[in-house]
Amino acid sequence: MRSLIDFCTSGARLVVALTVLLTISTACTSVWAKTYSANLSNSQWYLSASIFECSLTHPIPRYGKGVFYHEAGEKLKFYLDANANPMKSGKAALIIEAPQWRPGNGVQDLGLVRVSDSSQPIVVARNNARNMMEGLMDGMTPTFTRKAWYSDDSVRVRVSSVNFPDFYNDYLGCVAALLPVNFKQVQRTKVLFKVDKAEMTEQDRKQLENVVIYLKADNTITSIVIDGHTDSSGRRIYNRRLSKDRAEVVRSYFMKNGISEDMITTRYHGERYPVAKNSNKSNKAKNRRTTVRLERGQRVASNKETSSSPEG
Repeated sequence: MRSLIDFCTSGARLVVALTVLLTISTACTSVWAKTYSANLSNSQWYLSASIFECSLTHPIPRYGKGVFYHEAGEKLKFYLDANANPMKSGKAALIIEAPQWRPGNGVQDLGLVRVSDSSQPIVVARNNARNMMEGLMDGMTPTFTRKAWYSDDSVRVRVSSVNFPDFYNDYLGCVAALLPVNFKQVQRTKVLFKVDKAEMTEQDRKQLENVVIYLKADNTITSIVIDGHTDSSGRRIYNRRLSKDRAEVVRSYFMKNGISEDMITTRYHGERYPVAKNSNKSNKAKNRRTTVRLERGQRVASNKETSSSPEG
């Protein structure tokens, strides 16, 4: 009986010893992890708001900054902007953990994110970006961990929740006021037509409605270039007239919706500039089009039949 007690006691001591060693090992590992993070005294967030984009920027001392970015017509994303990226290319672990000054809460694992060799080494897509925001609102800390490029040490980049809630509601208000589209999405617009027709569908009008909304919001747009086209069916003179009708129906839509006639340049080209060979029905459908191009800082002279190919 005595030997059994001694054995159990020795086993218990061994468990305690192993636990202590494990704790020391974990502590040593954290010591060798290079951590970039704002603390309680210097954690800041900055909101930039407009109808074109909304961003929440968080400076990370000695690293750069973390940014939640939502552009009109696009989805939310988060990215790290590094002064000099210390992480090795590959995959970084993304978790949401308790801040250093409030230990004890659980850890949420958001999986792996790509690390690239660039000034924006990490970009997080919408779903995980939203998870990061929810974690920040709960006082938690999103943390990226990846091996350093210069050694076997780990690099950790933490996003502080301190002061984040003060800006969150204003950020949501900004997002609610964003335009439905951005410049890249409306800079080039194409309206397709049925055979021998110059009539727009309801879907075409909805597409052009977004262009009108953007035009009224962005005063840097100086010119709207409308080019009418046809397929190779029909005689040349007829096709020129049909392409003119197709360009004019789009021009009329803009003017009826409050766009100044002075901004609009209308051109028509018949079948001269196909985007596909007129060899089958599918290709001909692509050529029965009117294109709309928005320009900044320049005006395009109006001409009825251009000598150079328009952008279609």
